Amino acid sequence: MWFLRINMTDRSWKLEEVPEAYRNLGGRGLTSTLIYDEVEPTVHPLGPNNKLVFAPGIVTGTTSPTSARVSVGTKSPLTGGIKEANAGTGWAPAVAKMRIKAIIIEGQPEEDKYWMVYLSWKDGQPSVEFLPADEYVGQDLYESFKTLYEKYGKKTHITGIGLAGEHRYPNSGIVFDDMKQRPSRYSGRGGVGAVMGSKGLKFIVVNDKGAPGVEIANPDLFKQGAKKLRDALNEHPVTKPKGGLNTYGTAILVNIVNEAGGFPTRNFRSGRFEGAARISGEAIFENNKKRTGKEVYNHACSPGCVIQCSNTIYAKDGSEIVSCVEYESDWALGANCGIDDIDGIAEMVKLCNAYGLDTIETGDAIAVAMDAGVLPFGDLEGAKALIHEMGKGTPMGKILGGGTGMVGKILGNPRVPAVKNQGMPAYEPRAIKGIGVTYATSTMGADHTSGYTISPELLGSGGKSDPLLSDETKITLSRDFQRTTALLDSTGHCLFIAFAILDIPSGFEGMIEEMNGLLGVNWTAEEALALGTEILKKERAFNEAAGLTKADDRLPEFMKYEPLPPHNAVADLPDELLDKVYGEL
Repeated sequence: MWFLRINMTDRSWKLEEVPEAYRNLGGRGLTSTLIYDEVEPTVHPLGPNNKLVFAPGIVTGTTSPTSARVSVGTKSPLTGGIKEANAGTGWAPAVAKMRIKAIIIEGQPEEDKYWMVYLSWKDGQPSVEFLPADEYVGQDLYESFKTLYEKYGKKTHITGIGLAGEHRYPNSGIVFDDMKQRPSRYSGRGGVGAVMGSKGLKFIVVNDKGAPGVEIANPDLFKQGAKKLRDALNEHPVTKPKGGLNTYGTAILVNIVNEAGGFPTRNFRSGRFEGAARISGEAIFENNKKRTGKEVYNHACSPGCVIQCSNTIYAKDGSEIVSCVEYESDWALGANCGIDDIDGIAEMVKLCNAYGLDTIETGDAIAVAMDAGVLPFGDLEGAKALIHEMGKGTPMGKILGGGTGMVGKILGNPRVPAVKNQGMPAYEPRAIKGIGVTYATSTMGADHTSGYTISPELLGSGGKSDPLLSDETKITLSRDFQRTTALLDSTGHCLFIAFAILDIPSGFEGMIEEMNGLLGVNWTAEEALALGTEILKKERAFNEAAGLTKADDRLPEFMKYEPLPPHNAVADLPDELLDKVYGEL
């Protein structure tokens, strides 16, 4: 196993044998550990001393189900702290099959010029070639991907940045290819695309032809674990074929969260949206059926996924608008902006894909601007125009590209739904108290995926917790989900396997057996979860050294005094309870 270090200052590269201390890490565990070990917490995120790390998960590149995830780690230009953002893509297993444990991007070119890296298998090891990327600068990513696949072949895989990364926006993501070579799978949050842009790196194209594949220490144990997990995923009603996610995609949550009164509407002014049914997963399914003349079930975002929750939005003439519209994007560019036109939302998602923008931060930023009077809520054409402004890099586009917090500051709007400067996702923390604890205390800023308490609070998965209950049980709930998620993000599995491993014990056993089989270790469940705790400790220590304090572990002030309809709830968990999340790690 190797670390591949790429230095953009002099465009050199080298392979290093993975040190023993890192051999049992992958995904988020590896990115956060490398950033903790190698990056001074006070460096400027866009300066030459920050690093950008790509790490496939522990079991990525194997036959394990739903495991083709890659983590991207860095110091965030949005939050000022540590960042991990992950995506499901064929790029991740291609890198893993080359036995590359992590790609570490270092340095910064002196000239204002972009390069691309072509990574292939040559003479028994990975090989790197640096190529000028001038022709792709300023391009729509759909156009760039089309050209790159024509040049390098359909069996290669691509990651890169769009105009948002070139503009160094804190609202810029890193794009990866999906199963049909679309630029649609994003490590979106925290401005990771700006860091890649600051390195002068436009694309990394991977050709894994001839690579030996992932080495598995105990194949029988690994297969046993993978089968247990696959069986659990195929049994659980949320993850099974033609189950909730496969049929309605992640937008199945629209009606559920809206009914619970936790669906943030018009910049978090209400927990219910009158147009929710028109943008729901059920509406998408029925629209597609009407427009294509058949029932259209969803597809995999990446190789080996058995859940297959990625949808396609078809236009009235049966042509594709975009794939895919996730729940978060549907909400951010829909209800949060007062827009209930699913075709219009799909068009905005495609614009974000083309420019390399994080859809959550984009929707939050536009909603704060609407709230400040720049546009009326519900103005679809105006919202599209603002996204184009971001792509063009106009003054207003740069303000929006700076993220939710910057928009609020410059436009003088105190109603900014963000923590550690990162815009909130699609769950109202006043109505769903556990996710509020996660938003407030996560090392990543407001991030539902850091500790998805929605499972017990709204879906009844992994137990039940009253979403409106505001007491110390929410502290324990969020802490437990945060450490489990840190482990999950390290395995290379999609977060959505959580439904099956929470409710079907053999599924969790299978996940542990997979890792033991691959790594040649004998972790108990407790020892594996302890890894999640250690990851959080390192992330927290990095953030504290970077200058973040307990004062940053708070929900926005307006949520403490502004009651949220329909429950008229406020953010009322005391600060001393929030401080216990990490105080007891």
